[in-house]
Amino acid sequence: MIGWGRGAPSPSTWLTRPATGNARRIGAQLRRRADPHLVRRRRVVVCALGAIAAMGGVALYQTGVCRHLPDPPLPFVDSDRVTGSGSAYWLLETPDALLAMVSYAVTAVLAGAGGADRWRRRPWLPLLLWAKLSFDALAAALLIREEVARERRVCAWCLAASAAAVVALPQGIPEARAAARELRSRPRRDR
Repeated sequence: MIGWGRGAPSPSTWLTRPATGNARRIGAQLRRRADPHLVRRRRVVVCALGAIAAMGGVALYQTGVCRHLPDPPLPFVDSDRVTGSGSAYWLLETPDALLAMVSYAVTAVLAGAGGADRWRRRPWLPLLLWAKLSFDALAAALLIREEVARERRVCAWCLAASAAAVVALPQGIPEARAAARELRSRPRRDR
């Protein structure tokens, strides 16, 4: 049996760790401050959660919880056909909507991580967010292209998630630029 050792925190402490002053400050900034970077990060969170909601509907269909995805009455839209195709289950033999939900959740976490000055204190966070936003937008474009090429139809729910990914992309650019400038202005360490 593994002992926790003298002075080591117990597992219950990990779950009930009291908030530090810095954690309280970051929480207050995220909720109340009107900094332009924070406003754009909030938009990214909204887009990511919107994409998760759209993919949640698809996941319900792909896992058999519901039998049909409602679509607008357009001739090129058939969400059931597109999201029920074999290509929607090829990666890890898992419904791709579930994987997309995890991916968009990571985007939301990256947008919510850190305080208003994270571009200065932790510049890798805005750069990582921008890279993830770029990945999301590229993946969305490739998904729609594949739907049209393979099925000759599109999924309305996937279009909604893809639109959210594309709308979120430019929101990360200003903070990523500020972070890149911050990194360039730092003196290089001798190696």
